[in-house]
Amino acid sequence: MNNYQTKDIGELQGLSQYVFAPEGAGIRLEGKLFLADLLGISSMEISLNKNEPGTGMEFFHKHTNHEEIYLFLTGEGEMNIDGKSVPVKEGTIVNLKPDAVRSWWNTGKTDLIYIVMQAPINGMKATALEDGQILEGKVPWN
Repeated sequence: MNNYQTKDIGELQGLSQYVFAPEGAGIRLEGKLFLADLLGISSMEISLNKNEPGTGMEFFHKHTNHEEIYLFLTGEGEMNIDGKSVPVKEGTIVNLKPDAVRSWWNTGKTDLIYIVMQAPINGMKATALEDGQILEGKVPWN
């Protein structure tokens, strides 16, 4: 078994080719690519997302066990969180606890591209510093 997986999905502007439409769920989300199955991730879900101008999540939702982190890479938009409008743009990071009722849309003139990461709330067993191990050896670029 390999200790890593890589995939090349191309430029983020090409996210429009991906559609999340689970059979029987009545949901169709264009520009959404989940990475767990693609990369064999077992501890969290990550999705790459693109909303064209004037589009967005067409329903409110919340989670049962997962907190979500949204990292906005390009564009500008607005999230509605628990009935409050929150502006988002390139560089905005939003952390939502499971019970936060949420939806969002692109209010700008360019694509809104963002990453969503979700994992079980309180699931971290150690910080990156506590879990990481520095190993001996010379890196090839130094």
